[in-house]
Amino acid sequence: MNERGKFSYALLLAGSLCTAVPSFAAETVETRINRLEQELADLKTQVNTKSTVNPEQPATTQKAESPSAPLVSTGSGTKIQFYGFTRFDASYDTGKINPGNIALWVRPEGINNNDAEWNLTAGATRLGLNLSGPDTESMKLTGNIEFDFLTSVSTENNQTPRLRHGYLKAYWPASDFSIIAGQTWDVISSLIPFVDDPALMLDAGNIGSRHAQLRLTKGFTSGKKGHGELAVAASRTIGESNSWGETWNTDTGKDAAIPTIQGRIAYSAPLLVDNQPATLALSGHYGQEEWDTDKTGTHKTLDSWSCNLELAMPLCPKMTLAGEYFTGSNLDDYFGGVGQGVNSSSKADLREIRSNGGWAALRFIANPSTTFSIGAGIDNPNDNDLTAMVDARLKNQTIFASVINKITPSFILGLQISEWRTDYKNDADSKAVRAQTSLTYKF
Repeated sequence: MNERGKFSYALLLAGSLCTAVPSFAAETVETRINRLEQELADLKTQVNTKSTVNPEQPATTQKAESPSAPLVSTGSGTKIQFYGFTRFDASYDTGKINPGNIALWVRPEGINNNDAEWNLTAGATRLGLNLSGPDTESMKLTGNIEFDFLTSVSTENNQTPRLRHGYLKAYWPASDFSIIAGQTWDVISSLIPFVDDPALMLDAGNIGSRHAQLRLTKGFTSGKKGHGELAVAASRTIGESNSWGETWNTDTGKDAAIPTIQGRIAYSAPLLVDNQPATLALSGHYGQEEWDTDKTGTHKTLDSWSCNLELAMPLCPKMTLAGEYFTGSNLDDYFGGVGQGVNSSSKADLREIRSNGGWAALRFIANPSTTFSIGAGIDNPNDNDLTAMVDARLKNQTIFASVINKITPSFILGLQISEWRTDYKNDADSKAVRAQTSLTYKF
């Protein structure tokens, strides 16, 4: 199969997710936030027998077999569980992949010139605290604080901590209702691809980020094993600076009159594999950005929206098919549109950039220590929305294969090879192959 054929097949696979039967679905939002959070409702009685799992660790790894982290109690009665990992990533790229330590897209061929490069980083190292209690008879109180060092506001050997999660959760088990307040994963597009790259195929078919938000979630029981979930959130809108070199400098998201509203509805039930539910989820968001065109308050309001289908389908006890499809506009804040949200090349013709795409992946658990995955993703902005933009990215595609091996429950080796192709409006199509490895020490 030639190169274009491979990407066409990948696109067909991702698109086919939209027509899958309703029993196909995404993992729950709680998986996206932190797999351990699925247990937090019963943390006071279960934590001594559970292992801490990294909230963004791709689903290629299982719960750790090592003893759970010890608890520390504070004077207020809150229990604190410390977790994290140190991680080293090394990658060799046949061309210049942006930004380097992680993979988002290939730089234009005129800049790239097939110039290979190495990237070595420990920035994905992570530290976190799980908080629990004190509870009441009817409410469970939990929280999470988590940092890593994957930020550009630093030098390679002097990296600045980055807040990933900082939220509280109040949960009422009797009514299966919860409130989350703080920064955590978006409600939309809650799946995590089975990749080893910390970028998680963002800008290549996987959308979603972390925002400050107030979220309400209600669960419903359906039949003996079915479970439904409805979530809605008001979240921070993060826009762009629209000064165009003038003296004013306004965040277009903060300047908008409303927060972004996110919603998700999901249903889970076992289908082909007992005790491994398939889940179907539909999610979306709507927000606004206010773009000032002068100092007097003259502005244009631009929309940001998405509609997303998520699914995960256990095919047998050792194999899972998963994927997402999205469509929307002005998605750069959610890693859609290949990092392009608004065409601001002209004040008189501001426009949202529409985009659609998705990803699909297959994971196979060979044994308790080794997992194999393959998959592909595509992000395809609308060409008509990219007029007059210099070096506009018309399309971004990737294909990957990875293996994760737990040498011990705490020492994990990751290997991945991926092919990347980015099409440009005013430059030749650029492509590169990335060979990547990671070494992780979980604690």
